[in-house]
Amino acid sequence: MPELPEVEMVKRVIEPQLIGRKIITIQLNQESIVAYPEIPEFKQALLNNTIANMNRRGKFLEIYMENGDKLALHFRMTGSLIVVPKDFPAEKHTHLIMVLDNNTEVHFTDPRRFGRLWLLRKGEEDTCTGMHKLGLEPFDKNLTDAYLQEKLAHRKKTIKECLLDQSVVAGIGNIYSDEILYVAKIHPNKRACDLTAAEWQVIAKLIPDVMSFFVEKNKISREDYFNGKGKEYRNTPYLRVYGHSGEPCSFCQSELEKMVIGGRSSVYCPQCQKMVR
Repeated sequence: MPELPEVEMVKRVIEPQLIGRKIITIQLNQESIVAYPEIPEFKQALLNNTIANMNRRGKFLEIYMENGDKLALHFRMTGSLIVVPKDFPAEKHTHLIMVLDNNTEVHFTDPRRFGRLWLLRKGEEDTCTGMHKLGLEPFDKNLTDAYLQEKLAHRKKTIKECLLDQSVVAGIGNIYSDEILYVAKIHPNKRACDLTAAEWQVIAKLIPDVMSFFVEKNKISREDYFNGKGKEYRNTPYLRVYGHSGEPCSFCQSELEKMVIGGRSSVYCPQCQKMVR
């Protein structure tokens, strides 16, 4: 699933191509991707609307229209968004095509069909996307060790599971929770209620540091993004632990191990991230 760094990268690539463009045609090939409102209203609201700007909130993308309406999008597991020339051959599983007034098209593709779109009218309260339940952004100045302890220190769940809680910190998923805990040298299976004050301080510092690092490493040119069909944007060369089970730890050279926590795989170093209560 694209996490905050990947979604931020998509925003930075796509936004300059959409600002000021009017939507003149909408082709919806898979209606189930539209979660709200009903299909006729969804299409009618977008047609002949001009795109003003974009925003990212956690793992969500928001496309704002000049009339105040907002199109919200979540990629879920396999969604991707790309701007292509008009009549460009659509990839398999392209569920939405929006033709713009400059002879380009916006394609939303999702092989597993888990991605979702919501269209909110100007001034409409958002009770459907889930964004109203999101916690702080990783770069919010209010994300302190005191904030994390208030939200999480009483929980018996593992710290790995707690970092995935979008109602506390928005945008961290399976990949970057592993990366944060690896640099923090905290075992992913350690219960949140067992963390020390010093460990909470380390986590609070590393969340913005690690996420900022990967946002920067995820920079990509419009051409490279297009050539990768909007899908090849993982910063795999810079990941230290996620996806590297069985390889040597970059700190101590011990073999990285993998375990399942809360139904999600987690890679860690058994030496650097020892389980100490």
